[in-house]
Amino acid sequence: MIKKIHHVAVVVKNLDEALQLYDNLFGAKPSKVETIPQQGVKAALLPMAEGGEIELLEPIDPQGGVAKFLESRGEGIHHICLEVDDVDQELCLLADKGAQLIDKQGRPGLAGRVGFIHPKSTKGVLIELAQEE
Repeated sequence: MIKKIHHVAVVVKNLDEALQLYDNLFGAKPSKVETIPQQGVKAALLPMAEGGEIELLEPIDPQGGVAKFLESRGEGIHHICLEVDDVDQELCLLADKGAQLIDKQGRPGLAGRVGFIHPKSTKGVLIELAQEE
């Protein structure tokens, strides 16, 4: 079951510059900054006062999906993340409904245990499901 929008992710060329910009413009400071080698990114979560977060993603693997996204589309919104109780169960339910999945089961991510739904199944929007740990 979808609980809420967890975050909106934005791809950036330089995470440090983006963090400074979001701090200067909005007073948003990161609650978490991590390098996630298996996803080919350095990422930060910026909590918002009334809930939800903005995730900033800087590609570190030039062959990774986020780097290819940045190269072809430039900086901007990458995906929407929805918080769920059980990411594995949700991915199973979506597969049963015919959704094309990038992940058949959850994996570690910045937002907890995560899994992605292919944009072909969601009218062109990359959707991440996250189960906070």
